Amino acid sequence: MKKQLLLLLKTGISAVLLYLIFLKIPFSEVSQTLLKAQWGFLVLALLFFTISKAIAAYRLQYFWRAIGVHFSHSYNLKLYLLGMFYNLFLPGGIGGDAYKGYVVKKAYKTPTKKIFGVLLVDRLSGLLLLCVFSALLAAMGVHEILSPFRYLFVVAIPLGILVYYLGVKKIYSYTLAVFWKAFALSAGVQMAQLIAAAFILLALGQDQEFGVYLLVFLVSSIVAVIPLTIGGIGSRELTFLYGAQWLALDYKTAIAMSLLFFFITAAVSITGIVYHFRALPEPGKNTK
Repeated sequence: MKKQLLLLLKTGISAVLLYLIFLKIPFSEVSQTLLKAQWGFLVLALLFFTISKAIAAYRLQYFWRAIGVHFSHSYNLKLYLLGMFYNLFLPGGIGGDAYKGYVVKKAYKTPTKKIFGVLLVDRLSGLLLLCVFSALLAAMGVHEILSPFRYLFVVAIPLGILVYYLGVKKIYSYTLAVFWKAFALSAGVQMAQLIAAAFILLALGQDQEFGVYLLVFLVSSIVAVIPLTIGGIGSRELTFLYGAQWLALDYKTAIAMSLLFFFITAAVSITGIVYHFRALPEPGKNTK
């Protein structure tokens, strides 16, 4: 009952946010922008988003190995896809993480504290690189409103990495052996998603102000990490709306970009349903 109520609450929050957005922006205008999208570029966006998730699954595998959990690449990817499906369609945004933790706990008798730590550090690793890439774009002065603060963004990057490193070293030291490998893979994840976002912009016929749109995209991804809505829908669009207003961007393109990214995320995530109905075998010798 609690899970159903939480799912209902998240759905309600998403619906309210989308309603508020389309009070300000006629949906007909956004839908016309969506209908004009070029499919070729969207296919490329889907490809690079899929690549980003494959890299993310590989990153998580490094963390598993740090606590003595050894999955094959194939098994790990299937489990990751199933986790994506649960994360998008189950309440709380952590359904997939909870399931992965359950599989590891049952098969390897790993302490719950270590499982939680690995899953948390994996997520934080991705969040760190979102912040780093956002600061990099802001430091490049992609918009005149940010130019006076570019040196602050430059300083914030190494400072943020250092603080994060020291935090991991103090609290989750057992993951430190794979810290820089995870850092590099997280950079690959965010770079692939930025390329996917760029292809979405091209699909929408937007070939100017790439840097600003991508910065808003990164900030919206940071906001979407907070599990208040279904798959970040609503919160991401609201971020795009206010970002477009603040930075004088075309709001129709901004909202359409956000919606298309959600559709691509959902399209990849729903493939995990295969492993929901055709249950994954318990990890055994063949998964090592």
